[in-house]
Amino acid sequence: MYKKAPDFIVFFVIITLLCIGVVMVFSSTSISSSQKYNDSFYFLKRQLMWSIIGIGVMIFFMRFDYHQYIKWAPKILLGSIVLLILVLIPGIGKSVKGSSRWIDLGPLPPLQVSEIAKVSMVIYMSRFLALKNKEVKDFWKGLVPALLVLGVVFGLILMEPDLGTAVTIGGTVFVMLLASGARWSHLIGLGSLSIPAVFYMIITAPYRLKRLLSFLDPWKDPLGSGFHIIQSLYALGSGGLFGLGLGRSRQKFFYLPEPGTDFIFSVLGEELGFVGTSTVILLYFVFAWRGLQIALQAEDLFGCLISVGITTMITLQAMVNLAVVSGSMPVTGITLPFISYGGSSLVFMLAGVGILLNVSRFTIN
Repeated sequence: MYKKAPDFIVFFVIITLLCIGVVMVFSSTSISSSQKYNDSFYFLKRQLMWSIIGIGVMIFFMRFDYHQYIKWAPKILLGSIVLLILVLIPGIGKSVKGSSRWIDLGPLPPLQVSEIAKVSMVIYMSRFLALKNKEVKDFWKGLVPALLVLGVVFGLILMEPDLGTAVTIGGTVFVMLLASGARWSHLIGLGSLSIPAVFYMIITAPYRLKRLLSFLDPWKDPLGSGFHIIQSLYALGSGGLFGLGLGRSRQKFFYLPEPGTDFIFSVLGEELGFVGTSTVILLYFVFAWRGLQIALQAEDLFGCLISVGITTMITLQAMVNLAVVSGSMPVTGITLPFISYGGSSLVFMLAGVGILLNVSRFTIN
């Protein structure tokens, strides 16, 4: 067991995704930013800035010994919970399109606190499950305490409301519990119980129910609730094998909603075609494969679980976004990691990758 160079494949994949993201953010937003800000480079300049900051953050965490998180994990999670509470307070939390997900920092860009919570939960759960390794099979001593912590974070994010991020965190913790040795019977039972709860959350929120119904039949209301997914499918279908060419998307001309964030993959598919979309999907597969390899070769259980958590968090979010834009699941408002436009999301995702790369420096093979 020795300290060595970080995993080159993970580093290469992430930098490649970042480069694709910068190009696609410019391509997908140049028209809207020119109209809104009289500057077609408005979002490009900010994405470049956040990418450079994010790479610096990734390098910092890549060099920071992950073992130190064991003692800091409870405080990190507590800080995240405090931020999740603050974001719900009017005057502190910034509301956009009915959701209060950001803390207004005045002249600085707003902070999306759920992105901090995702990484914090991975770190805390890794510590908790590593220390409770012998009790994780016990429902009351191992599983229930973990679920109580998850319930607090899940509930606060749901109050924003942000069901997509809450489900992503829940799915990540589920995989971490499975990797730590929790009983299948316990997890399947809890999963079965969660289905009615998710259904209740959908039917009690009109906009969620509307999204579900439009997912089942978007053509029933093509100019209303089904508009998003129909335009996304038009974009993907128009791309063909090689695409219309970079910068030549038609759907980004105010047909496709959120072309630089939630539906940026649709623009990518229209401009770069099946070849481009397949390349991006392949890069995520390679990342998932290398992330799990790092987990298997980690020198301790904490390193293994934190690698599983980060890999699952990023891969699951990518899968959800790809499922949404392809019409395979209802619209959730989840961005595509490293490619969609964003500040907090990009920086904290890269922070997570930095932690994963640091674990790779301590692997046994």
